[in-house]
Amino acid sequence: CDPASGDGAGVLFGMPDSFMRSKAQELFGAELPPQGEYAVSNVFFPPHNSTALEDCKAIMERLVKERGLKVLGWRPVPVDNSMLGRDPLDSEPVTEQIFVVNPGKYNNREFEQELMRIRKVTEDEAAAMLGPESGFYINSLTSHTITYKGQLTPEQVAAYFLDLKDPTFISHMGLVHSRFSTNTFPSWERAQPIRMMCHNGEINTLRGNKNWMYSRGGIMASDIYGDETMQLLPATSDHMSDSGNFDSVLELLTKGSNRSLPESVMMMIPEAWQDNDNLSDTKKAFYEYNSCVMEPWDGPAMVAFTDGRYIGATLDRNGLRPSRYYVTKDDHVMLSSEIGVCPDLPDAEVKIKHRLEPGKMFLVDFDTQRIVPDDEIKEEVASMRPYAEWVENGIIDLETWVKTDGMPRSKMDFKLTNKKLNMFGYSTEKLEMLLLPMAVGGKEALGSMGNDAALAVLSEKPRQVSDYFKQ
Repeated sequence: CDPASGDGAGVLFGMPDSFMRSKAQELFGAELPPQGEYAVSNVFFPPHNSTALEDCKAIMERLVKERGLKVLGWRPVPVDNSMLGRDPLDSEPVTEQIFVVNPGKYNNREFEQELMRIRKVTEDEAAAMLGPESGFYINSLTSHTITYKGQLTPEQVAAYFLDLKDPTFISHMGLVHSRFSTNTFPSWERAQPIRMMCHNGEINTLRGNKNWMYSRGGIMASDIYGDETMQLLPATSDHMSDSGNFDSVLELLTKGSNRSLPESVMMMIPEAWQDNDNLSDTKKAFYEYNSCVMEPWDGPAMVAFTDGRYIGATLDRNGLRPSRYYVTKDDHVMLSSEIGVCPDLPDAEVKIKHRLEPGKMFLVDFDTQRIVPDDEIKEEVASMRPYAEWVENGIIDLETWVKTDGMPRSKMDFKLTNKKLNMFGYSTEKLEMLLLPMAVGGKEALGSMGNDAALAVLSEKPRQVSDYFKQ
């Protein structure tokens, strides 16, 4: 184990406007437009491959121009790699910043949507040219935030990126993450924060979530992108970690539609709403409707998220990850998955100290400059559309349908019992060992001998249709 080789660490900052203005003036002799009308992104290029670097730049510049935006220039990001271990040093990318300006063609939300399109199409074209894990990676491309990350230890982040030592590098927020690789190997691009979130925990339903996102891709449509919606798909990939897939879907929901970031997070990580008498009917209707649109990304997880306007965190419905927050008397807000992150903070300076509860959301709104209570933001989101009406008119309950409109059940002709049992593949063993205990006791039979029968798909014997489906 090399202590100088980290699994990944980084910080997502609110755009450091004064710093970026000084660099644009220094390098390009240009005055940046007002904040929100330009974007700066850290881009990783494959190491020791100048041809790939120029080709990827050309792709990105062409796509920026096609969307009516302007590339102001590229800036090599100064780094100090003297403290890196062998593994991160061997795969260390070339990092450069691209400055993209909105010449007034789009409002801010449209600008963000075009930036996402440019990033997605650039990545697809670069992957087609270089392969899916070539080392080319766009850390973020937005007017509100910028991410500095890599295959580093937490202590190495500020030492590696020399920008972070500049006294003019000032930001109103930071999303900080240190990665411990479990399901995927460490790499520069898999480090977190990603584009809109960072994550402590695991998404246990990942395979199902990815399959469902891929399956519905053929009918997915966005009023914003119209016939070009397919440029944003697929939203998930086997080359990304569980956090990477979550982030990609979160960004698609937030920027590919008119949903807000809190609404998208509520869809993906719903609180326990079924049989929950403490929830309002409005919120229950929201969760029930959206359960038909998006399966929960479930597992022990604390997810922190931001889009520049909001920064917040939510905890899984079972509360299987720690999360605590402090609010100081001078209105600094700190939330962490560990206690003691700021050991020098005296208790006398703390105004509020609390833990994030299961299924709850902690949210700071920079536009209104306040902490928004969980109930307030969720009631606001749930009240935006007539979810209760949609659930009432759109969901068919089978039991209710059978009672009202269903076909009457025909009487059983016991003379045909053996014939039907043979037709559907029921054996004497299945009747006596499985069905009889269910009929008598109302529960499944328990056995301890195991089942050494061949899987139905590999069996040479005829099997029931249900045998082909196993969890």
